[in-house]
Amino acid sequence: MRILVAPDKFAGTLTAVEAADAIAAGWRRRAPDDELDLAPMADGGPGFVDVLHAALGGDLLAVTVRGPHGEPSPATLLVHEGTAYVESAQACGLHLTGREGAESATTYGVGELLLAAVDAGARRIVVGLGGSGTNDGGAGLLAAVGATADRPLDQGVAGLAGVTRVEVPPLEVELVAASDVDNPLTGLFGATKVFGPQKGIAEDRLPVVDGLLEELAAATDRRVSLEQGAGAAGGLGFALLLLGARREPGIELVAGALRLSERARAADLVLTGEGAFDYSSRGGKVPYGVAEVAGAALRPCVVLAGQVHVGSREMRALGVESAYSLVEAVGEQRAFADPAGALSDLAERVARTWSRE
Repeated sequence: MRILVAPDKFAGTLTAVEAADAIAAGWRRRAPDDELDLAPMADGGPGFVDVLHAALGGDLLAVTVRGPHGEPSPATLLVHEGTAYVESAQACGLHLTGREGAESATTYGVGELLLAAVDAGARRIVVGLGGSGTNDGGAGLLAAVGATADRPLDQGVAGLAGVTRVEVPPLEVELVAASDVDNPLTGLFGATKVFGPQKGIAEDRLPVVDGLLEELAAATDRRVSLEQGAGAAGGLGFALLLLGARREPGIELVAGALRLSERARAADLVLTGEGAFDYSSRGGKVPYGVAEVAGAALRPCVVLAGQVHVGSREMRALGVESAYSLVEAVGEQRAFADPAGALSDLAERVARTWSRE
């Protein structure tokens, strides 16, 4: 059989590349004659640059930017044929904030990444949005690229209290916001109400923080704040849209770069995976995107996940034939203590069912 292995990262335990390697190792133990095609995936969040570099090649440029709480943070740009790929989580990711200080955390470093890309000669910049620990509406990014205001833009959402004027300079480069999040900036379905709690914003602070982003919207362009994707990555999408970016689904962008449709048509079976497979996976996550590609190619898609929280009916709605839980197979302790070995063992078990050997 020909097997396409296209997992996302298993957040906190394995990168997408490590997950693909672990799945392949286990599968080969059971079915050594099967042909495996490894295509680690990303949706714009952590791993975005690594996955695209593996697929496209290009030059990696190491830079140091301001982290969400002002600390120096190492980051990497990928430059390929005039396009720079930026992973915003490298400058403002949840792994950098540890869910602490979300109201003071800034996206200034993401703006520094954009300037580094321009300095590198990029004519087009693709910004992967996802995994952010910030909620400043992209105000820090705007400050880094030269925006001015009557309140500080680089001190997190808390610094925006009382803002009435923001002047946003043009950025003479084509911008793409790679994100599958379609939330607006503010309101019931906005960045704060939907994603704020997972960044550490207390429940009683959500209305206050949302109000501060409303002030930012009023001081810039309220119509842009209502656009799909403005609420992505704590409002980084809003800042990029203000700068003239267009939004592209991150999973589609990565799948196109990896020629995933072509590779799925050449396979007999498609494997994907992530840390937690649940119904929110429909919201632009890798397994759903891979399952769509597999479905279009008329190939079955199977998920290997850390945990599975959907039933068979929901699974079918997501275009997935079967899903296997790492925690159920090996236990929670081993799943976290030895994630690569545990995932490899799970893949070996799955191969018993799905390989023809």
